[in-house]
Amino acid sequence: MRVLEERLKDNEGEIKLVPENLEDLWHLKYIIEPNDIVFALTKRISESSDKLRSDKEKVTVRLGIRVEKVEFHRFANRLRITGVIVAGVEDSGYHTINITVGKELSIIKKWKEEQLRRIKEAEDAARRAEIVIVTIEEGEASIGVVRQWGVEEVEVIRQSYGKDKGSYRREFFGDVASAIARMDFRYLVVAGPGFAKEDFMRFLKEKNPEMAEKAIVVDTSSIGTRGFIEVLKRGVLNRIAGELRIAEEAKYLDVLLERIAKGSGVAYGLEEVREAVSYSAVETLLVADEFLREEREKWDIDSLMREVERGGGKVVIMSTEFEPGKRLMSLGGIAALLRFDYK
Repeated sequence: MRVLEERLKDNEGEIKLVPENLEDLWHLKYIIEPNDIVFALTKRISESSDKLRSDKEKVTVRLGIRVEKVEFHRFANRLRITGVIVAGVEDSGYHTINITVGKELSIIKKWKEEQLRRIKEAEDAARRAEIVIVTIEEGEASIGVVRQWGVEEVEVIRQSYGKDKGSYRREFFGDVASAIARMDFRYLVVAGPGFAKEDFMRFLKEKNPEMAEKAIVVDTSSIGTRGFIEVLKRGVLNRIAGELRIAEEAKYLDVLLERIAKGSGVAYGLEEVREAVSYSAVETLLVADEFLREEREKWDIDSLMREVERGGGKVVIMSTEFEPGKRLMSLGGIAALLRFDYK
């Protein structure tokens, strides 16, 4: 997320920003609410056009609408915002603004702390490498960072094997892992020909499981620049964020269901979770995004999340675009993994 301008007084006012990836659009779905004012460039039929003609002329105008509905079209990579026109070439009627990656918009509203924090986190994420690609084969690895314009190769590691191939190989894998660990990134693609990439992943799972959780393995016929291009052409980057989010959320759901089955270490449903928070017993709070959107005002879910974080707990907002989030929604939309049983 790129914030262009912020004019706030007591958390009320305008923030002008540009979503830079699909995840930013997903964030905006849960930031923009009914009665917010949103300004953006959009297409409207020219008032001078003959309404009976099929070739009506559309012109680009900057409109402001008072929001009534927000829809995230994940597969179309866009956010649809519908509402009543309040400013622009017309001051009445309804209009839908389509927000895509790279399109500037302004949001005017009374901002909640959680929403400002979400924008700050998305802005911070944009400053670090979203995806790192390591292409690897026996004795050579090339590490690249995905930029807006392509993949920038940042380091090449080479090592020839001596008599003890096993120890040299682990030393080589260790050097590659150390180089990756020095970088700040969200996702990792491990690619290349042969079996070295699978062996390197096994090494990561043993030596650096946290890094391994961010990674997926991809087959390519080459390493280096040609390998990076293969990864891009196969559309891996378009699906990696979704796949890894599903995997992370699925793990939380597995733990939740396991604890529900055992009848300990868990609270689910709003009343049980509220009670657990009052005892400072919550280690991880799981909230379905649809539940947050629908119930946040009625039950002041924001205060509940802040209370968990003040107590050293973690808050995870799970997307109901995916199965784990849907399952959480069927359990009441909110649940907590506990540090201890308080009953």
